[in-house]
Amino acid sequence: MAYINDYTYYENTGNPNTEDENWGSYQYIPLEDIVNNFMLMYVGNDKLINNVERYNILFHAKRAIQELNYDSLKEIKILELQVCDTLRFVLPSDYVNWVRISLYKNGTLMPLSENIQTNWSDAYLQDNNCRILFDHDGNILKPSTSTIDLQRITGGKKSIYLNQQSPYNGQEGYFSNGVWYFEYPIGGRYGLNTETANQNPTFSINKSGGVINFSSDMADELCVLEYVSDGMEKGDDSLISVNKLFEEFVYAYMRYTILNNKIGVQEYIVTRLKKEKSALLRNAKLRLSNIHPSRLLMNLRGQNKWIK
Repeated sequence: MAYINDYTYYENTGNPNTEDENWGSYQYIPLEDIVNNFMLMYVGNDKLINNVERYNILFHAKRAIQELNYDSLKEIKILELQVCDTLRFVLPSDYVNWVRISLYKNGTLMPLSENIQTNWSDAYLQDNNCRILFDHDGNILKPSTSTIDLQRITGGKKSIYLNQQSPYNGQEGYFSNGVWYFEYPIGGRYGLNTETANQNPTFSINKSGGVINFSSDMADELCVLEYVSDGMEKGDDSLISVNKLFEEFVYAYMRYTILNNKIGVQEYIVTRLKKEKSALLRNAKLRLSNIHPSRLLMNLRGQNKWIK
């Protein structure tokens, strides 16, 4: 890895357009250096790995970084977008899984609940006899918006959550013969299902469609998405990097996967490399766990609170 001086690190050679490009870069090692180091130190006629092409090493290095992003890395990407009248938030291209989705309002992040109900769907056009309609090529005809989507967007869809779309919003109920009845708008809510006790907007993710669908009270609001990336930086190998604390694990992962797919390698060697890979992954997780005495002390102070 090429070293840079302090001026280049802080000022990026004085270029004001990319002032922050080098900030924090020293804690990462780029993909190119990982591949070069691996070929230099672990590949050769006098080493355990030989007769392997560079593209094979590059593939396994990328797979190691992807696995780290899925499982271990604590580096969460954050994206803020405004939700328009369509009540949709297009997922980022490098999205893998969500960590938290929040409404940003009045300077506060309000975590949203994932809607356990269906709030979106596809639909097919049908005739008066409920037969599906097709075009001249034999493809099913679809409306522009399904009934569920239309009611959600227009605010007509009822909700089991504590918000304005709930039919029991602000009412008190009573229990009789195994059924809850809500009639009295006093302000209390008995028989409340704690799973749905959230008056913030709700969301449901359409993975195949690549969007997040929100309830109608999210219109024209700011949404903050915290998500896990695949770490591939949209296919630009020059931007792919990994934290140095995981560097040794990446090499161990590459040694194991290359030899595991190679003919004629003794089983005890593959088993040893697999155990080494798992051990280095555990060590790397501990290094990035951010468990510090001062943070533990702050949490333990909560035991002195008085419960009223």
